[in-house]
Amino acid sequence: MAQDSSVKAGLMKDRLALGAVCPTRALLDRIGDRWSVLVLMELQPRIRRFSELRRAIPDISQRMLTQTLRQLEADGLISRTVFATVPPRVDYELTELGHSLMVPLGGLIVWADENRERVRAARRQPDTTTPGAPSAIRPMSAAQG
Repeated sequence: MAQDSSVKAGLMKDRLALGAVCPTRALLDRIGDRWSVLVLMELQPRIRRFSELRRAIPDISQRMLTQTLRQLEADGLISRTVFATVPPRVDYELTELGHSLMVPLGGLIVWADENRERVRAARRQPDTTTPGAPSAIRPMSAAQG
């Protein structure tokens, strides 16, 4: 058990070191995480409140949505506006930098939509890279496309 945690700690240290050396990779890691693209897509057409984002992305937990929003704000991709009302109102919207990301991201989204069936078919193929390895079938959930 202790060995497992030390391996995880070593991997995290390596990843942090690589992020410091290669800031582009750190940014691509953010964009490529599970939730950031979905949040950005929801914010592209208009300003959203936290509860609207929760409803629009039903399989994200409140904690993970909060974390994702904080990270996107720290990266300058979204802005957060707090209104002193009862109850408090918080709006999220894309920044100019966030809108500029949506241009290339839009192309990737179109590509993914056009090719999702081909990717599903490829995932159903047996793993031939390792002789004797069992097939690595990786089902695509409804949330993935």
